[in-house]
Amino acid sequence: MAVSGARELVDALESLGTEIVFGLPGVHNLPLWEALAETRIKLVGVRHEQTAGYAADGYARATGKLGVALVTTGPGAANTLGAVGEAMASAAPVLVIATDIPSTLRRPGVVRGVLHETSDQQAMFAPVTKGGFTVRAADQIGTTVHRAARLALQPQSGPVYLGVPTDYLRETVPHRRPPAPHRKPDGDVPDLARAEAMLSDADHPLIWAGGGALRSGAGDAIGALAEKIAAPVITTFGARGLLPLDHPCLAPNPVHTPEVGELWDEADVVLAIGTDFDGLMTQNWRMPKPPKLIAVNVDADDAAKNYQPDLTLVGDARGIVERLLLPKERPGLDDITLRLAGIGRRVRQRIREEEPQAYDLLSTLDEVLPTDAVLVSDMCVAGYWVGGFHRVRAPRKLAYPMGWGTLGYGFPASLGAAAAGVGRAICITGDGGFLYACGDLATLAQEQLPVTVVLVDDGGYGMLRYDQDREGLPRRGVDWDSPDFVGLARSFGVHADRVSGFGRAFRRLLGEFVESDEPNVLVVRARLKPPLNTSPRWYRT
Repeated sequence: MAVSGARELVDALESLGTEIVFGLPGVHNLPLWEALAETRIKLVGVRHEQTAGYAADGYARATGKLGVALVTTGPGAANTLGAVGEAMASAAPVLVIATDIPSTLRRPGVVRGVLHETSDQQAMFAPVTKGGFTVRAADQIGTTVHRAARLALQPQSGPVYLGVPTDYLRETVPHRRPPAPHRKPDGDVPDLARAEAMLSDADHPLIWAGGGALRSGAGDAIGALAEKIAAPVITTFGARGLLPLDHPCLAPNPVHTPEVGELWDEADVVLAIGTDFDGLMTQNWRMPKPPKLIAVNVDADDAAKNYQPDLTLVGDARGIVERLLLPKERPGLDDITLRLAGIGRRVRQRIREEEPQAYDLLSTLDEVLPTDAVLVSDMCVAGYWVGGFHRVRAPRKLAYPMGWGTLGYGFPASLGAAAAGVGRAICITGDGGFLYACGDLATLAQEQLPVTVVLVDDGGYGMLRYDQDREGLPRRGVDWDSPDFVGLARSFGVHADRVSGFGRAFRRLLGEFVESDEPNVLVVRARLKPPLNTSPRWYRT
């Protein structure tokens, strides 16, 4: 059976289990819109290509599945680069499918001035993707889609670029049976016995779990191991929600808080699972390397690029931790549990004293959020409080752009998380970040996505204002007159309201908003100080 190249591409996505894609039409990719109308795949049309990339990222983080963005040639593809860079830094499996100029008009080494032409479109994506593919013949479309998707999903996951010359979409090609899924068999992991011995001999073991641990589904295994060896578990921003809130070994706050930082300082053996110890988590490596470090990672080079491990176990996090069967239990679990509970109480009390508004925000989120809600934070002061100190109830219930630190992530990513159908998305954003993608209020209204936007309006770039004030500099470029955000949302047909501060009115309205079946925006006029998990306040400085 022969089909169009566009139908072959869409059929390949469908065979991969794709349920939803995010995109924006252009003159070169319209055949894909025609082909999608004939499948079960839901197309969410957005108002900016960057939103397509962020929404695909939000979907991927909320589900663990492949997020797909469809964009057009040249400037359309280029508009996704900021979002793709965040996906790369945070290992979100995103496939960006972009059309390219017709192959018949391309002349190697020459930019001829064809509409939307780029000398090498794939090369634009090289610094911010795991890899890229450009289809070289129409009959290669289906197989290339599968190769690109497989690369995006295989550990360490990340974004992949796929370019398709537009003329191939209208060519007739033979319909091919999709290739069988490829799975690399788990091999033997040497040195497990040595790792067990190091952990058994430790006086103060510590487990540090990163995003790779969460993506592999290693939470149960890590929780069981931590209880057996009486080790606290510190989770990175990418691993928040890995363990249940009532787990006896869960460190309740980021390592940047002094009390949790002391756990690292005291540890004589650290078991690092699915992490690369980036600068944001280690205060730009001011935190000293522990006396002994065991790394579990799918990539030995990634495991060693910041702190050199004494032992590296290469492979899937869940599989390796499940095989770390220690010969005996270590005493001290009750003591660790009591200490961690005390840390949680002291940190909350400090927040209450230093920034009462942040305490009220966090307390309200604890009380009113539905159990299945997905919290999506932007790079803003309120987002820093939530990303570091909100009590995340389960894996994939927090999306936080601390990989690349992209301002403007929160609102468009929340569209993807909500479209996944795994719970209402609660977006925590500031006025500055929200304005990056406010046009996609149209998408929110059109799709009636279950999103509540908590928009904290502090009249400018609050974090940068804090930085200038802290250094005694005059304020430049950080203050503005805010638009009428409530009126803006309502003009798109989205219900909106406003409050001042995070007191009783905020709690009442947020409770009503998150129980609604419709999208809504709650504007909060407030200014917050940043928390200890932002670099100006790292505890060692």
